[in-house]
Amino acid sequence: MTKKNEELTDQELLAELQKRFDQNRKALEELKLLNTELHQVNKKLEESEALKSHFISNITNEIINPFTSILGLSKAILSVDKENWKKVISMVALIHSEAFNLDFQFRNIFVAAKIEAGEIQPEIMLVDVNNLLESVIESFKYELRKKNLKIDYQYNVVKSIEQPHLFKTDPEKLKLIVANLLSNAINFSFEGSLVEVLAYRMPNKLKIMVRDHGIGISKENHKIIFDRFKRLDTGINSLNRGHGLGLSVNKAIIEMLNGEISIESELGKGACFTIVIPEADTLTADFASDANEMFFDQDTEIF
Repeated sequence: MTKKNEELTDQELLAELQKRFDQNRKALEELKLLNTELHQVNKKLEESEALKSHFISNITNEIINPFTSILGLSKAILSVDKENWKKVISMVALIHSEAFNLDFQFRNIFVAAKIEAGEIQPEIMLVDVNNLLESVIESFKYELRKKNLKIDYQYNVVKSIEQPHLFKTDPEKLKLIVANLLSNAINFSFEGSLVEVLAYRMPNKLKIMVRDHGIGISKENHKIIFDRFKRLDTGINSLNRGHGLGLSVNKAIIEMLNGEISIESELGKGACFTIVIPEADTLTADFASDANEMFFDQDTEIF
């Protein structure tokens, strides 16, 4: 009887040892998996830091270059003889262009910072959308002229609406969204081509399409362009401004307004960005009367 009990005890001991061996093996496998995950996280953090550093380099470049140009041109103007006023006018136009782009970049940077800090909220007002869109286009008239671009703007009312031009949304954010799309369309268009801005006022919804006939974007890069830390042209001294920050800001703002943004594009065939924003259901009596105040006032004709 004792011998049988001893045999059972040996079996139980072997079973316990096997159980512990399995537990240790499982723990080792989990430890290896955790180590792999930690390695991947560390790699992503390193990549993130590298991307952020590259992002800061790009942004710094786009801020410093206009400042340098403005200072250089201003100094050159001071040395121009009174008889050469045409040269002065030309340099003043360049200063205006650099200051316009600098102001534009700062607006995106400030909004991006607010988004990152979670300190941005929609400020809903009743907006004259047609007037707002015309004011944004007007503010880019010199940039369009520099590249000899033509623009086709159409405001369409899809169905019978009592007040077809009025729409409840955040006017400042809508202006920045359209300005970013128009800026990209200008920057990446072929010289002398056409930029189209098509707006559709629908019941409880606004659809805006900005189409250019330029270099286009490959399909594998359609998602990358909305990443604030990446640009398709990664060169620090890139001649093309745009994409990256502006589109990432757009995506964040549009999502905040419960809207959507999409792109249709192929390399060499231009790009068409489409945004759809639902009308806010907030009750508001406030009317946005500042639709014509977009970046620098364009009342003074240049050239």
